[in-house]
Amino acid sequence: MPPAHMPRAPIWQAIAETLRAEIAAGHYAPGAKLPTEAALAARFGVNRHTVRHSLASLAEAGLLHARRGSGVFVAGGSTDYPLGRRVRFHQNLEASGRTPSRQISRLETRRADAAEAEALALLPGAEVHVVEGLSLADGVPMAAFRSIFPAGRFPGLVASLRETSSITTALQAAGVADYTRASTRLTAKSASATLALQLQLPQGAPILRAVSINVDATGQPVEYGKTWFAGDRVTLTVAPEG
Repeated sequence: MPPAHMPRAPIWQAIAETLRAEIAAGHYAPGAKLPTEAALAARFGVNRHTVRHSLASLAEAGLLHARRGSGVFVAGGSTDYPLGRRVRFHQNLEASGRTPSRQISRLETRRADAAEAEALALLPGAEVHVVEGLSLADGVPMAAFRSIFPAGRFPGLVASLRETSSITTALQAAGVADYTRASTRLTAKSASATLALQLQLPQGAPILRAVSINVDATGQPVEYGKTWFAGDRVTLTVAPEG
């Protein structure tokens, strides 16, 4: 029994410390799904509101993250993501032992804005394909992306991407056997409400925005892209290339 003058820790805090210790001991691996709120409430003999308070405190500490409609998962460690001339999302993550996937949420063709036309060396008002979505590792969102392609050069790109989520495969089908990164600009940002929702982050969480131009073997721009990386899940690395 603690002395009478010592205040007892709130039960939600005691539950949080128990779960924190179990995560540290490896009982729940990075990316693992925790038991449901109902199961945890039954385990600790408390109501679900108390469990929810515990989980929220661990999420705020960066140990857990919730996926809408899926549950609560242990946060994964930061993944190294090399920024080289040939950057391939799937290859990078597979090399680090993670399982990559991509979700495409937007495919449309419209007129280019001024920045897009300049980046792709197009005439003002030329049509472009817009591709938006998420890049994931082990089912966890690592980055949101928006890629812009010249529609006149790649008229069948949207149809190809409806069949495969691989941009590399779609470009190969359009005749681009290889492409490389010509330039990248990195800027630290805070997650907006919409980005936070997409990346399953708290609003205002740190993110890193990369703005890139990819070119084909002749130096012609083929892709103008913006990628927003979750700051606590990705470590961008740059190595000199020969």
